[in-house]
Order: sequence, then structure tokens, then C-alpha cells
Amino acid sequence: MFSNFTGIINEKLQLLALIAWKKKSESFTIDQIKLLINILALTISGLMKNISKIVLDPFCFRQFDKVGDAPVSIDYDKAAFTEKINELYDPKNLREGYAPFCKHLFVKNFTPAKVGYAKIDKDNEHLLRTAYEARTDKELPVLVRFFPPGVIKPEVAEYLDIILYSKEQIQKENAAMNKVDPNAEIDYDWGIVSVKPQNEDYELKMNPITMMRNALGKEHGGSGVPLDREEYLKSVEFWSQHALVK
Repeated sequence: MFSNFTGIINEKLQLLALIAWKKKSESFTIDQIKLLINILALTISGLMKNISKIVLDPFCFRQFDKVGDAPVSIDYDKAAFTEKINELYDPKNLREGYAPFCKHLFVKNFTPAKVGYAKIDKDNEHLLRTAYEARTDKELPVLVRFFPPGVIKPEVAEYLDIILYSKEQIQKENAAMNKVDPNAEIDYDWGIVSVKPQNEDYELKMNPITMMRNALGKEHGGSGVPLDREEYLKSVEFWSQHALVK
């Protein structure tokens, strides 16, 4: 990968040298120099896109796009967000997820994103709502519990939990749902499938219903990982006292 990158850059530099040799004693004009610099910059930019270690998977777009009256979860340009995560990425900082293909990367929040959950108490429990929801048109709708937009005023999160799936897993899930990964031609290692704004720099328990859906299998929008009873009960303990904030 990097050898290809170096080879193409060398090719461009050789081209510049050839042009200079042909012109011999002639001097480059300012416009010619600017043009050559722009060609080289565009080449480097295009190549960098093809060696991104982390890409933003379309499954995560819903967190960045405006849908109905609900506020945008991550109010940040998708391309700029992905670029920033690649800048912050260090393989040594990856933490294990619920399966070998899943990792977590915790970064300081550089967006306006607010904490995505709240503790349930006697003053707000009457505001809770439920609905059957699917995150994509391929998923089975499941029952979820949440605080609707506007009833809770969460603070800006201190951290972002960047949830990553391996490229191999993303290809498997796309194939199971008859979809194509638009990033397939990019030589990436990880795809961002979810971003969780939170105040903790460690993984919060996955919602119980998400664990159940994962166990259903890839064709239903899950990952095919069997349900772990002990982890499920820990999840129930946490989410019995907390709810998502929309």
C-alpha cells in the first residue's frame, strides 16, 4: 500500500524534473509552478483517501443527518469527522469490544454532541416514551425506551466512544443483507458504525435489546454474536436506571 503511494509520488517528482530538463535555461512562471504544485497536492490527497485506516460506515450516517424533528446527534461534517478520527487514531489505544471484530476508540469530544442518555428518577420518569424502531430499512423493528427531544437538557459530552467494526465484518454484514459497502475499494482497517457521546472514557453497557438483535443474525441487522447471559444481565442493571435521550 505505502510502496504504491511512494512510487506514484516519485513518478510525479520525476515528471517535474523532466519538465525542468526540457525547459533547460527557461524559468518557470508563477502560474506554471502553482499548477504543478496543485497537481501534486491533488495526487497526494487522492492517495490518502485510499489508505485511510478508518472510514465512516453508512450505517453511522443517521447520527450525522437530519431526520424529522429530532436534533442531529453528531452535528459535524462527516468527511471532517472521519479525517479528525484518523488524525487521532493510534492502534495502541484501541480497546476490546463485545466480539473480536469490534473495537472502541475513546477520544476527547471535539464536536457539540451531547450525552446520549440520562438517569431515570422520580422527576423525569413520566416523560419516558417507547416505540418500535429499526435503525435501517433492513432491520427488524424492536421496542426501545427513550426521552423524547426537548424534555431533557443533556450537557455536552466529554468523550466520544468511537465504535469500530473490522472491514471483514462489514463486508459479511453487507453481503447478508444484499448490500454493498461503498468503501470496499478503500484499503481501510476499521469502519465507524456508531458514535456514543458520553462522559466516561470506557465502554458503557450495550442496550439489552441491541444485544438481542445482534444475536438474531446478520440478515436481521445483527452481527451474529450469541447472547452472553452474564453481560446481558449487567446491561439490564444499567439500562433499568437509564434511558436514551433523543
